[in-house]
Amino acid sequence: MTKEEVRASIGEIGIVPSIRVSSSDDALFAAEAVAGAGIPIVEVTMTVPGALKVIAALVRSSPSLLVGAGTILDVEAARHCLDAGAQFLTSTGFERELVDFAVREGIAVFPGALTPTEIIAAWKAGADFVKVFPCAQVGGPSYIRSLRRPLPQVPLIAAGGVNQQNAGEFIQAGADALGIGGHLIPQQAIELRQPHRIQELARRFSGIVKTARNPKDIE
Repeated sequence: MTKEEVRASIGEIGIVPSIRVSSSDDALFAAEAVAGAGIPIVEVTMTVPGALKVIAALVRSSPSLLVGAGTILDVEAARHCLDAGAQFLTSTGFERELVDFAVREGIAVFPGALTPTEIIAAWKAGADFVKVFPCAQVGGPSYIRSLRRPLPQVPLIAAGGVNQQNAGEFIQAGADALGIGGHLIPQQAIELRQPHRIQELARRFSGIVKTARNPKDIE
């Protein structure tokens, strides 16, 4: 999948599920549960034990699943992720060398940023999306709205504290997509191996995004 196709897919779905769990088995279970509910995108964070093996396994077993790598801190880690088959890279903050690497390699990259200065720098460096993190903690939807007005050309992913109560507001405020972790993939659902619970949450979030984008459809 090309970086243009990755951008289009994330823009269409509007949700990037972030998998941050304590074992590789848990990560595989979470990814399969999310995909089973119609969200063909997962971000496997580098904090997952054996994250590279998880990425490689998902790429092999689920060719229709868009698999990315998250919480990348340096170019060396990014290179290993590409070797494992990752189709997009994300980071918690803006690391210029990481973005430069992704641009050279032709892979989609979503650096984290918070301030307008960081967001502009990330966009100018070649980011495909800029992940505003941690978003809810610094004003939530109102912060996205305040960024969107002067920066309408920058595709934004709202991440950090996105839940069922505020997800629609983030989209209405101008977020192009949402990065969602524990509110989509609860730890208890992982521990009890409850795929139906994760899938129900995935369907709810998908419905929230769709409704927020097309409010006239429910009138």
